[in-house]
Amino acid sequence: MFAYFRERGSSNYDESVTQLEHGLQCAALAAAEDGRPHMIVAALLHDVGHLFVGEHDGETDFLEADHDHETVAAAALDHLFPPEVLDPIRLHVPAKRYLCTVDPSYHDGLSRASKRSLELQGGTLSDEERAEMEREPAIEDALRLRRWDDRAKMSDLDVPELEAYADLVSKVRLRN
Repeated sequence: MFAYFRERGSSNYDESVTQLEHGLQCAALAAAEDGRPHMIVAALLHDVGHLFVGEHDGETDFLEADHDHETVAAAALDHLFPPEVLDPIRLHVPAKRYLCTVDPSYHDGLSRASKRSLELQGGTLSDEERAEMEREPAIEDALRLRRWDDRAKMSDLDVPELEAYADLVSKVRLRN
């Protein structure tokens, strides 16, 4: 999995960081602000669905269609990790929609690209979707991950390398 991330992660996440840098920054934020192993792993891997569907490789325009990268990632990692890792990954896009629904200032702080992707992802939540999200057992972890996701876009930030997370990923991984 790390080899794939290293190989494909050099594609741009946005104008400031690559996919790999974004994942590493998210993981570093999770380690500093939360510390729970499953959240660090979720933060590291939350956007691998972008890589699986080639959203940022220049072959598709990720701002023209929503490829459900969060669902793709959770499904692809399902046999490897427990729900404590998968649920925040699966919910990090609905968490953005939720935060935009309940906090207009959150929406105002999003980048132009993030606002565009929000439109493609369904925009703010309906009352029914909001109630459903609020019933999610993993909502708090998803909201934490979402906020790290928003902040993990800084160029030239010094964070641990991918290999620094190998033992942690191994520890959290399901034993089949």
